[in-house]
Amino acid sequence: MAISYKKLWKLLIDKDMTAAQLRERTGIAPNTMTKLRRDEEVSMAVLIKICTALNANIGDIMDLIPGEDA
Repeated sequence: MAISYKKLWKLLIDKDMTAAQLRERTGIAPNTMTKLRRDEEVSMAVLIKICTALNANIGDIMDLIPGEDA
């Protein structure tokens, strides 16, 4: 299964927030933001921080794409 964070980027646009602002608000490392941009796996702790900062559920920020390799 592959991961897609397209929903996260759309949500940031809807909330008029930049990736840099999200990183500041959550304390996420720059290399973790790079992983998110590349649709790579990140820890559940990071996803929880993002969901908390955006007042969202995990399904609001990511999708699992069955049948595709990560």
